[in-house]
Amino acid sequence: MTGATSAAPAAPSGGPRAAARPSGAHTARVDVWAAYQVLFGPLMAFVAVGVLALLLRWTWARGRSLVPGRARQGAPEDYGLLVAVAEPATFVEAEVLRRRLEDEGLRATLAPTTEGPRVLVFPRDAEVARAVLRRP
Repeated sequence: MTGATSAAPAAPSGGPRAAARPSGAHTARVDVWAAYQVLFGPLMAFVAVGVLALLLRWTWARGRSLVPGRARQGAPEDYGLLVAVAEPATFVEAEVLRRRLEDEGLRATLAPTTEGPRVLVFPRDAEVARAVLRRP
């Protein structure tokens, strides 16, 4: 032997299986999230529809509104502890009388009754309110 060494053929990089793969094959790792994405989209759609259904049910529910409704007319006796101290002919006149009472420091309210507007106060203030309203 004259010093020539015989070299073994070099294996292709990537191991013995690399040669068996076609050259254009995609070998990227599949992300786990991509596998669940098929389920996540419809699940989120159902959740969104459920939340919208609950919001609409709350919005259109009857009897539990956060916004006060229109005042209903009742009989003059339907106002509980409040006592009528004036029975003006119009709502404008009733509002003027109510403001006179409030200017004197009395709590008064205007109620639309079935028999016309009434100016109402608490019973303990009724005599003082009548005296204020009798003054010119």
